[in-house]
Amino acid sequence: MIEIKNVVKEFDGFRALDGLDMTVPGGSVYGLVGPNGAGKSTIIRHLTGIYKQDSGEILVDGQPVFENPAVKNRIAYIPDDIFFFANASIIEMARFYRSIYPQFDSERFKKLGEVFGLDQKRQMRKLSKGMQKQAAFWMMMSLRPDILVLDEPVDGLDPVMRRQIWSIIMSDVAENGTTVLVSSHNLRELEDVCDHVGIMNKGKIMIERSLNDLQEGIVKMQLALPDGETLPEGLDILHSSSTGRLQTIILHGTSAELEEELSPCKPLFMDFVPLTLEEIFIYELGGADYEVKDIVL
Repeated sequence: MIEIKNVVKEFDGFRALDGLDMTVPGGSVYGLVGPNGAGKSTIIRHLTGIYKQDSGEILVDGQPVFENPAVKNRIAYIPDDIFFFANASIIEMARFYRSIYPQFDSERFKKLGEVFGLDQKRQMRKLSKGMQKQAAFWMMMSLRPDILVLDEPVDGLDPVMRRQIWSIIMSDVAENGTTVLVSSHNLRELEDVCDHVGIMNKGKIMIERSLNDLQEGIVKMQLALPDGETLPEGLDILHSSSTGRLQTIILHGTSAELEEELSPCKPLFMDFVPLTLEEIFIYELGGADYEVKDIVL
């Protein structure tokens, strides 16, 4: 389990992390989402031991991460910008990781080489961004990590390779109990793989729930009421719009609760539509104020 407790980090007076609390259950796939500048990459760099927090705790199974080689050995990290030595080839980088990670699995490295199909002798700097990402996954998955931390992991990969990489990751989660923390703006893709989600903004986690609970707690409702009828007071409405008599409303609650609450209004039509993770993200971060605006030039 990953526990982040009341973490604060400032850079030149700017508070990038503002009392951040976050819990990633062991063996889960946790999606960390938020707008640009929310602090996602900052907390990832704390979790991987690159930064030291000003205050608070960052723990893996109860042990601090910073300057703790035993914990850091259990973590594999794939950032958006891949690290490699200036003139190193894939095989040279693999040898480097083998020298510092005792659990590096050479047999798995060989088998995964058949999946990725890259020339081990090619210099990393001469690969495309997508091929560099493939090489990074090739090496990091050969570590058989207990915790896999991913920052925009499949950016630049073609659809087939994206599916292949997620298949490898999910196989490790199922078979080995690997814990995955993934930060991405591709919310549609996260929706397919994550079982827990944290929505982050301004250095804090605003909402942290299982994906099922998150999707059940907010709904899109299409509703038509008889003339003279109005919505009951007390509904937690995030956004509403209407076309003629038909209203489209985004609000907190479950469909069963809302159906019961609205039944006295005798709706002419009422239907509930599950929201996507992308829609939940937009409306939980401020509803209409966070939507794309029409701009007249």
